[in-house]
Amino acid sequence: MSKRRAGAAVIGVGHTRFGNLPEHSPYDLGIWALKEALSDAVLALSEVDGLIVNRIPDYQRLCEMLDFNPRFVSTTPGQGRFSGNCIEQAVAVLQAGLAKTVALVYGNNGRSGGDRYGGGSDVYGSGGAGLWFPYGMTSPGAFHAMMFQRHMHEFGTTPDDLGRVATTLRSHALLNPAAVMRKPMTMDDYREARFIAEPLRLLDYCLINDGGVAMILTLADRAAAGANKPVYVSGFAQASQFGGSTFPPEDYWRAPMQAAAADVYANAGRSRDEMDALMIYDNFTPVVLFALEGFGFCPPGESGRFVADGHLALGGRFPANTSGGHLSESYMQGWALNVEAVRQIRGQCGARQAGTVDNVQYICCSPLITSIIYSSSPE
Repeated sequence: MSKRRAGAAVIGVGHTRFGNLPEHSPYDLGIWALKEALSDAVLALSEVDGLIVNRIPDYQRLCEMLDFNPRFVSTTPGQGRFSGNCIEQAVAVLQAGLAKTVALVYGNNGRSGGDRYGGGSDVYGSGGAGLWFPYGMTSPGAFHAMMFQRHMHEFGTTPDDLGRVATTLRSHALLNPAAVMRKPMTMDDYREARFIAEPLRLLDYCLINDGGVAMILTLADRAAAGANKPVYVSGFAQASQFGGSTFPPEDYWRAPMQAAAADVYANAGRSRDEMDALMIYDNFTPVVLFALEGFGFCPPGESGRFVADGHLALGGRFPANTSGGHLSESYMQGWALNVEAVRQIRGQCGARQAGTVDNVQYICCSPLITSIIYSSSPE
């Protein structure tokens, strides 16, 4: 995949409060976030002609509520791995001329709705792991616990390596007024947390919260005329590992991550070393370690030491999930991490700003790998 000029840019972002919001439906949360993004972009809804919906139950009902008739509309499954997919889809829609300005809208009432990820009642899962249910493997956490058990056996990684991920991201959340978890966390706090699926403890799990997130993208050559400094989508890539393998995979999805890494850096015309910050999908602490290894930030087996050396902390080489991420800001299934990437490049993150930021990489490590590089320049 060769380098190309950025074809699209983010011109507006917005989100709701995060937490327990029982008075709001997913539609309410999505509309709230969309209004915030439109205000951020200084746009009227009438200036938007594309819509991609995620997690909200019915795109038609949302459009009816908004009195909105987009030229292009799409919806995707509610799994968090589709946040990156939706953003990449928006870029493709813009490049194909199917729309000029696309709104991406996400609404999640998981906390007030009583969601419990995993098991037969998990309406947002694919059901692909159902084969394992009779053996007690009924949740994503159980699978990630088994994967990390293998990682510890293979490389000597330890549970404290997970604790350092959790405490690092919590330290970032303390600087984020929007974060749900703003109580300081020490390594002793981490070690004292109860096991959920050993070796994963409560603090290795993402939050289940209510909230909405929206992003607005347009063609790069139109973005310069907007109210905000454009944030360009300079590169993106996908890869998957579904068929022909076991779940969980023995290589921690390393092979598809390596393929996606090669594509995303070539596509963006930027190298790994040019990244100023990382936004890593952190539904569980182990995936942060798997992603660092799979995308080549450190060799296989060395991710624990990489985190221990402070590379993901503010002031480190690759500050990660500066908002607190899924573990401490809110579990918005990748969407809020992409908003944080935009705000870092704009320099809008206040006390958690990672200095001058020109390139931020979003990474999702799952059976569907996605990665997006956001840049301050289209070239």
